Amino acid sequence: MTDWLFQGDFSPTPIDYRIVALSLMLAFLCGHVIAWLYTLTHNGLSYSRSFVKSLIVLPVIVALVLMVLSNNLVTAFGLMAVLAIVRFRNVLRDTLDTTFILASIVLGMCCGTQRFTTAVIGCVVMASIFFYLWVTDFGTRLSHNLILNLNWSRPAAEIPELSALLKRHSRTLKSAAQHTAYSGGTDLSYRILLRDPARVEDLLRDLKDLAGVTRVHTIAAENESEA
Repeated sequence: MTDWLFQGDFSPTPIDYRIVALSLMLAFLCGHVIAWLYTLTHNGLSYSRSFVKSLIVLPVIVALVLMVLSNNLVTAFGLMAVLAIVRFRNVLRDTLDTTFILASIVLGMCCGTQRFTTAVIGCVVMASIFFYLWVTDFGTRLSHNLILNLNWSRPAAEIPELSALLKRHSRTLKSAAQHTAYSGGTDLSYRILLRDPARVEDLLRDLKDLAGVTRVHTIAAENESEA
């Protein structure tokens, strides 16, 4: 069983299983670096967590494809034919769905070209990566998880007292709006990333005890990403 697993590539140009594992893991690490850079530097209007995950998986798939092709022109044309069918018969709107399709195609090619060791190692590595991305929810960017609107009836010069209270409950605090209310006082809006999202009631209790705070309204915010 062990011999079949580690010496199971019966193609004309077999690949050592250690090289296969090293190549796939290195591709995974390189994809991880690119994904992290994209997450940190992205400033566009539309941020897609699915696209970030695809940046991690695609280098692994490409590495596996090149191992399977191995200068084999017939296999290369076979891959083009399969990809053409996927492209024109199905419209995939999610980039992560595309990587699942590609993973299935490449693993099928591994088996069809008798690269059984490569298929087993590739399947295990890619399944582990997909599972890791699902468990860690990789790619999520939380800029805030609570929108807080309230009215401040005291002078605007005393707002820093309110800010100090909010900072005790938050990791990040951003003032989104501030204007004079028709009914008096100052209407304030904050975007808050809470230290503990489960302790919203503690924040509301402290706001209630602070003189000058009225008409408190909170909205739970979604993470800054597209599914």
